[in-house]
Amino acid sequence: MENQYAIEMLHITKRFPGIIANDDITLQLKKGEIHALLGENGAGKSTLMSVLFGLYKPEEGQIKKDGEVVQINDPNDANRLGIGMVHQHFKLVECFSVLDNIILGVEPNKAGFLQKAEAREKVLALSEKYGLQVDPDAIIEDITVGMQQRTEILKMLYRENEILIFDEPTAVLTPQEISELMQIMKNLAKEGKSILFISHKLNEIMEVADRCTVLRKGKYVGTVDVANTTKEELSRMMVGRDVEFVVHKEPAKPTDVVLDVEGMTVASKAHHNNAVKNVSFKVRRGEIVCIAGIDGNGQTELVYGLTGLEPLKGGKISLCGTDISKSPIRKRNVMGMSHIPEDRHKHGLVLDYTLEDNLVLQRYFEPEFTDKAGFLKRKNIRKYADRLIEQYDVRSGQGPITRARSMSGGNQQKAIVAREIDKDPELLIAVQPTRGLDVGAIEHIHKQIVAQRDENKAVLLVSLELDEVMSLSDRILVMYEGEIVGEFDPKQTTVEELGLYMAGAKRMEV
Repeated sequence: MENQYAIEMLHITKRFPGIIANDDITLQLKKGEIHALLGENGAGKSTLMSVLFGLYKPEEGQIKKDGEVVQINDPNDANRLGIGMVHQHFKLVECFSVLDNIILGVEPNKAGFLQKAEAREKVLALSEKYGLQVDPDAIIEDITVGMQQRTEILKMLYRENEILIFDEPTAVLTPQEISELMQIMKNLAKEGKSILFISHKLNEIMEVADRCTVLRKGKYVGTVDVANTTKEELSRMMVGRDVEFVVHKEPAKPTDVVLDVEGMTVASKAHHNNAVKNVSFKVRRGEIVCIAGIDGNGQTELVYGLTGLEPLKGGKISLCGTDISKSPIRKRNVMGMSHIPEDRHKHGLVLDYTLEDNLVLQRYFEPEFTDKAGFLKRKNIRKYADRLIEQYDVRSGQGPITRARSMSGGNQQKAIVAREIDKDPELLIAVQPTRGLDVGAIEHIHKQIVAQRDENKAVLLVSLELDEVMSLSDRILVMYEGEIVGEFDPKQTTVEELGLYMAGAKRMEV
């Protein structure tokens, strides 16, 4: 009988200093199926997939492809076996174009000369076929994370991989892009490709997966047929307890204005137009204002302008009545602005620093952490880090001395949220605060954000997750092509209505 499994990972064990990331895990992927891999942050999902892709070598266990034992020593071996992977944190060369990234390592050439024209045609044909519209000549650092995601998927399709690993593929996509990706995955499976899909989002798993394997704290919990299970059952398997899917909060009681933005304009790096065009709004104490919009409509540049990462081309920003339009980043932080950034690697962490050093990044100069001679008070830093790690359940192999780079994406995110909220800010700017987090961690962070509001702080939330927008916000501002095109009360609007404004089909004068 022909073997029904495309890939079998049998009794895989992978250890890191202070932690067993995968403890005797068996995973079997059938041919032509979409198999979800579910688990909390740090449960070992990405590690297991990195073993399959040749980024890590397991201490124990074996991998079979089509029933034959195979050795995967590096990603080149994986590619030769037809295994491709879209990583949670993209593996793209920022200063290369989309096309150059897609063909990197498999460049078509004749007599040593690069044949880019035929590569471009193949890429355009693939992007057309799978609805992955990209500009092949755009430079990676100038395009949105959603576009970078598409580039990664095209990279796999260009190499004609049969086994596709998607590690948290929807963490950076808009609702519309997510439904497109779900459809793309279904089409790929119909064509006989086998898909491993790592996700924290139970709705997506219920919609797209055939089977789901659950891991908890590095151990195998079980594999279920998705058609015969429920979201609640999956979350119980994953977290080991019941999880609340609803955000409980009292009605907002906004008071004084904390953030006042007037006529703000920010230039775009990607094109000649401005990314943010004459935007004005206010955020008051005791309210959560959310900026919703499809990725790439100026939200990123708006936040960069507010936090000082980009200069303003025009307009004025006031924080607690003080003009901070030209203030340096540290001054904004000291005055009470906290920022949970969209890109945790680029703007959130110094990856080669320890967890404890990352937790005091913006406060190390305070008397609590530095003495009069300018030396760091290491004991105080350790004590402070231990408290935040405990309070926010940040999991890492070696506690406060763990390198940030070696932590799972979700735990890196928890560390940033802990640092920014613990500064006791007047204004919390939270951009995609729950990106890549599991349901238990999302529940915790939503409670922390609501607690900030209830402590009479101002919260500006920027999110692409419409469920999050609807459940957390007290007011919603929709951005389209760099302008605010609508203001809504979440109790008086629908996801569909917001969708029309986000797509530019409707606008109101605000």
